[in-house]
Amino acid sequence: MSTNASQNIQEQSDRWEPVRELPPSAKLVAKELDHNDRLTQTELAEATLLSTRTVRQAVSRLEAVGAVESRVSFRDARKQLYTLSL
Repeated sequence: MSTNASQNIQEQSDRWEPVRELPPSAKLVAKELDHNDRLTQTELAEATLLSTRTVRQAVSRLEAVGAVESRVSFRDARKQLYTLSL
């Protein structure tokens, strides 16, 4: 394996370090946010097949470790949009 490839793998594994000790549901939500720019709680629940309550708890845990950021949706101010910040 080349030095650049091994360095890239190391950087990617370091990137996920804050999420490593979280429950599987939080890891799944983080991975889904990694594949999509920003999603609402409902969209995350639909994409992951988790309940909205489980998604809410997962997002709270991810926010606590600084892995996810939220902002108010411009389309519907009642909703939050979540983005991965790793």
